[in-house]
Amino acid sequence: MLDYDLHCHSNISDGTLTPTELVNRAAERGVKVMALTDHDDMDGLDEARAAAAQHSMTFINGVEVSVSWRTHTLHIVGLNIAPAYPPLVEGLRSVRSGRGERARKMSDALAKAGIGGVLEGAYHYAGNPNMIGRTHFARYLVEAGHCKDVKSVFNRYLVKGKPGYVPHQWAVLADAISWIRGSGGVAVLAHPGRYMTGRDGMGKKTMQELLTEFVELGGQALEVVTGSHTPEQYAEFARYAEEFNLLASCGSDFHGPSESYRDMGRLPDFPLGCRPVWEAWEAAVKVA
Repeated sequence: MLDYDLHCHSNISDGTLTPTELVNRAAERGVKVMALTDHDDMDGLDEARAAAAQHSMTFINGVEVSVSWRTHTLHIVGLNIAPAYPPLVEGLRSVRSGRGERARKMSDALAKAGIGGVLEGAYHYAGNPNMIGRTHFARYLVEAGHCKDVKSVFNRYLVKGKPGYVPHQWAVLADAISWIRGSGGVAVLAHPGRYMTGRDGMGKKTMQELLTEFVELGGQALEVVTGSHTPEQYAEFARYAEEFNLLASCGSDFHGPSESYRDMGRLPDFPLGCRPVWEAWEAAVKVA
């Protein structure tokens, strides 16, 4: 089992635990190397790093950048980034700036569908109001009794074609990779299996085109083992990683104890042939 967890979220974005609580949970579950990868925000890194030091855990600075590519929303994880790198700081600020307006539009759309008062309820769940997002809406709608769990809310109200869905333009793929690479980090395409499911999922041809562009722009790694992947997808994306000469990353994508695909830690090993993403920064340390 892997003792690395390089994709998880605190309440700085859409997780339910504080950065300290998240690190404590990771330590309890045997994680030795951890990256905090909150959506479009790095404010939790200092707290998480301090907590990791208390457990003698190796901490990797991370972030997950929201990207619009063609008709798809993608997530690009940045690992081993320099959080003070100005283009990264300014780029993430620009990505966050549209969240408030999108939230108002989502609330208006849900009101037209007969569900009022959602905006205030969603903000109640947003520990960081600048990061208001669909998950906060989903948690409130569960509390209000409209669905039994967060996943059901997304399927019924918050995905494309449903009453509360509002399209949004996130960062451009080239920019997201440039911010991460410019800061000294590794750009990782997160949970690729999720982009191939659902009625608007991309097929294998489009995935090939995405990975070709990702590599051309400087992308370096693919999330092979992640909470939402099946064992069959571990093997599938290991093959993609080999085909495109990409490093393999892993992470639980943990958001909270009751609403995650997988708990932190104890991730399955990579399929044979994968080159772990941590080779990138371990090699840099050896060179230095």
